[in-house]
Order: sequence, then structure tokens, then C-alpha cells
Amino acid sequence: MNAREINAVASQRKRGFRLGIYVFKDAEIVDFTAPHGVFSVARRFDPELEVFLIADAQRPVQAQAGFTVLPNYSFADRPAMDAFLIPGGAGTRQETWNGRLHEFINALPARCLLTSVCTGSWIYGRMGLLDGIPATNRKEPDRVEASHLGKLPIDRLAEIAPACRISHARVVDAGRIVTAGGIASGMELGFHLLRRAGYDEGFIRDVARCMEYSAAYDTYAHDIEYAPNPVPCHAH
Repeated sequence: MNAREINAVASQRKRGFRLGIYVFKDAEIVDFTAPHGVFSVARRFDPELEVFLIADAQRPVQAQAGFTVLPNYSFADRPAMDAFLIPGGAGTRQETWNGRLHEFINALPARCLLTSVCTGSWIYGRMGLLDGIPATNRKEPDRVEASHLGKLPIDRLAEIAPACRISHARVVDAGRIVTAGGIASGMELGFHLLRRAGYDEGFIRDVARCMEYSAAYDTYAHDIEYAPNPVPCHAH
């Protein structure tokens, strides 16, 4: 789906768009709270929007720095949703091998968008879902990643998914699969998911204004790459 097609579906907005966000041990906090926050504010303008947390099991999950959250659903609940989001963080090293997560993703209906922030895209890469399409990841290193002991996350994505075309855009829309770059780009992913849900720019800018994010929104609104041959995402 390209920018023109997204504008075309804006007049056919799906009511009650549901975003499910996966949380796991040592998930990066801003990766998942930023898009959650965008949807939380957007609900002030359209209460039919929904956002919730999903975990392997319905018990408290400790993200990075001891930040603990209680998921709304477990994998076993199989909640209906229009988009599934995987954040990044130190925990993605284990999640790339989580067979239960891979099974859950594979069981999602084709109409459900598969999205990620930061190193969350490693998981789709490990599953082979990024083969032949563009995707992005965090481009700025922490101290370990910048040393001889580490590697940039976006370079690690290239290793994990050699058939993926690595992009440096802030958000990459490849149709069904939408990836975002570094930690704070979860804000832009949240706004873009509103766009994919069919909300027009006026609505999205109102959300950004209410969040006192208008200047940053203007900076990043066009830092989106659309795949020329997107992965199909069936209509609702």
C-alpha cells in the first residue's frame, strides 16, 4: 500500500481499530508506551479506538529498568485486532527464538498488520517475513553497540534477514508489515497506524497538537518509505 492508496482508504475508515502491543521481559519502555500513548490521546477524539497489551501469559511483565506492566491478554486469549506491534529492547535477543510468539504471529489473520519498533523487527526477520521487502531498525548505537564488542541494531537486522532491503527511513510501510526505527520512533509509528486505520491528516495533527508534538510531527511526517511491491494486506 502506497501513500496514494492510504489516502484513498481514508474515506473508508474502519470503526473501532484495535492495536495490540506485545510486552515481554526487558522490552524497551518507550518503544511500546509511545504508540500506546498516541492511541490513548487519539481516543479523546474517537473513543472507538482501542489499544491493549498482550503477553505470553497473563501475569505481570517486567520491562527494562524495572518498569512492570500487567497485560490485558495472553496468547491463549487470541484477541481480535487490526494491528500487532512488537517493541524492541534487550529482551528481543530471547524473543527472536520464542516459538510461542512465532506461532501466535503466524496464526494472526492476513488482514492484521504486523508492526514493530526498533529491534522488534528482528523477530519478523528471523521468521523470514522481511524477505524481499524494506524494513528498518535503530540506527544509533548505545555504548556497547558502538564498541568493538557490539554492532548497530540495523546492521544486526541485515545479518538476521539477509534477504531484507535495509532502509534508514523512520517508518517503513511495506503493506502488511510496518517497521519503525529507533526508540522514540514509536511516536511516528503510532501516528502512521492512525493513517493506516483511515484517519485523515487533520485528525492526526489534532492528536499531535494535543500531545504538544506538532513541531516534531512536522519534522518526521514525511520520513516514511513505502515499498514499491508491498506485502498484501487483505481488506477488512
